[in-house]
Amino acid sequence: MHTFVFSDLAGFTALTEAHGDETAADLAQTFCREVGDLVPAGRGEVVKQIGDAAMVRLDDARDAMRLGLGVVYDIGSRHGLPAIRVGMHTGTAVERDGDWFGAAVNIAARVAGQAIGGEVLLSEETRVAAGEQQEFRLYPRGRTAMRNVREPVLLHAIRRRGEMTSGGLEIDPVCLMAVDRSGAAGVLVHDGRDYLFCSLSCAQAFATAPERYAQGAAHGR
Repeated sequence: MHTFVFSDLAGFTALTEAHGDETAADLAQTFCREVGDLVPAGRGEVVKQIGDAAMVRLDDARDAMRLGLGVVYDIGSRHGLPAIRVGMHTGTAVERDGDWFGAAVNIAARVAGQAIGGEVLLSEETRVAAGEQQEFRLYPRGRTAMRNVREPVLLHAIRRRGEMTSGGLEIDPVCLMAVDRSGAAGVLVHDGRDYLFCSLSCAQAFATAPERYAQGAAHGR
């Protein structure tokens, strides 16, 4: 059995629009490299990078859960990164020329697509494969129908015990990067709420269309 983990930058489109292709591509490369640094030596592998997403295969489901939480809490909580989402599934697959194929891979990608920024989702198969443990807190998300998957998939969200958020940083409403208040390039007030910005260009964009960006931030654009 293998556990496949997909992680990506939930605000990548907004980031590209705000800061340009080169900056976004550099950030995606850095993100995927840092995901690889968290993979336990000899117990997993980064299979490939797909744009802003990293696909990882691990031998052990519990290692996969630790990896997913590390990606969200340790990488995703830093100033200057968009929110990160992670999904995983456990099952059989076959390897061909360094890549992996099978239903387990497809379902893992679909699970990741159900996650919101800052969330780690896993299938019931991964929960069962990890066995009983006290290291994580699980939150049921119910059964979800997924494209090209015959039966709805039972999902769970996980968090580290005692850690409820991925750092609690503010989100730049233009590019969706996490912003530490002490490192913000600017602060604007709209409808009685403070909005923090990673750069003056994002602050200027917000100033020209505050309703557009405030609404997007409220809905986790």
